[in-house]
Amino acid sequence: MQISQKATATKAAIKQYPFYLKTTVILLGLVLLTYILYTLQGIFVPFSFALIIAILLNPVCNLLQRIKIPRSYAILIAILIAYIIVGGIVFFLSAQMMHFGDSFPALKVKFAHIFHDLQYWLQARFNFGIDKQNKLIDETLNGSKALLGATLGTALTTLSVIFLIPVYVFMLLFYKTLLLNFIFEVFAEENSQSVRVILNQTKQAIQSYMVGLLIEAFIVAILNSAGLLILGVNYAILIGVMGAILNMLPYIGGIIAIAIPLLIATVTKDGYSTQLGIIISFMVVQFIDNHVLIPYVVSSKVQINALISLIVVLLGGALWGVSGMFLSIPFVAILKIIFDRIDDLKPWAKLLGDIVPTRHKGDIWRIRKKEAITEKVTS
Repeated sequence: MQISQKATATKAAIKQYPFYLKTTVILLGLVLLTYILYTLQGIFVPFSFALIIAILLNPVCNLLQRIKIPRSYAILIAILIAYIIVGGIVFFLSAQMMHFGDSFPALKVKFAHIFHDLQYWLQARFNFGIDKQNKLIDETLNGSKALLGATLGTALTTLSVIFLIPVYVFMLLFYKTLLLNFIFEVFAEENSQSVRVILNQTKQAIQSYMVGLLIEAFIVAILNSAGLLILGVNYAILIGVMGAILNMLPYIGGIIAIAIPLLIATVTKDGYSTQLGIIISFMVVQFIDNHVLIPYVVSSKVQINALISLIVVLLGGALWGVSGMFLSIPFVAILKIIFDRIDDLKPWAKLLGDIVPTRHKGDIWRIRKKEAITEKVTS
C-alpha cells in the first residue's frame, strides 16, 4: 500500500513538470544516447550482431544439450555449424568472383568505349564539354579519397569483428542464465510476468524475422538468377545472389540490386532489349517479394509500418553505416514489443505498428462531444 502511494505521488510529481521541460530532457537524452552509440560503434556493432546470432543459435544449443552434450561443447558445435554455412556461401561467391575477374579486362575496355560515347553524347546534347566532364570526374575522385580511407578502416574493423563476434556469441550463450537472472532481479517481483512475456516475444520476433529474412533471400536469389539466366546475362548466378543479399537492406538495397545487372548488360550486350528484360524481370521478382514473401514470411513476424521502416533504415545507415541498416529493423521490433507492454508508451507502439486506423482521434472526440451535447439537450 505504501509503495503504491509512493508510486502515485511520483507519477503526479512528474506530470507537474511543464511540457517544454520534459521535451528538453528527452531530446538531451536522445542526443547523448546517439553520441554514445556513434562514438562506441566499434563495440556496439559487433555486440549487436553477436546478440542476434546468439538468439538464433540458442535453439541449436538447447537441442544439443538435451542429447547430453555439455554446454561449452554444444555452443562450440553451434558456432561451428554457423561458420560452415557462412563459409560455404563465401566460398561460392568467391569462386564466382574469380570467374568474373577473368573477364574484367575485356569488360573494362568495353566500358571505356561506352563511357567515351556517353561523353560525346552529353557534349552534343547539353553542350557540356568533355574537359568540364573530366574536371568534374577528377574532383569527384579526389573527394572520395577520404571515403576510401574510411572504407579501408572499415575493412580492417570487419576483419577484427570476424574474430570478435564468435567470442561474444560464446559468452552470451554460456552466461545466458546469469544474464536472464540479472534482468529479472532488476525489476520488482510483481513485474516478473511482464518481463518474461517481453523476453519471450523479443526472442521469437528476432528468430522469426531473421529466419524469414534468410528464407526470403534464398528464394529471391533463385528467382533473380533464373530470370538473368533466361535473358542470357553474363554472371547471372553471381548477380542474382548479390541482388538477394542487397535486397536484405530494406528499400535501398533493391535499387542497387537492379543497377548491377543493368550495368553488366550494358557493357556486355548490344542494344537495349536485355536491359528492358532485366527491368521487367526484377519488377516481377519485387512484386512477388513485396506481395507474397514479405507479408507471409517476414513482415508478419515484425509488424513495423513502411514509413517507420524507411526512416529507421536511413537513421541506422547514418549512425552505423551498412551494419546499422541491417540492425535497425530488429531493434525497432524489440522497442515495439517493449512499448506494447508499458501503458505510457503504447502510443509509440501504435506509431511503429502497421495497423492503420480508419479515423483519427480528433474526429472520434468531436463525434463523442456532439453526441454528449445532443443527449444532454434531449434529456
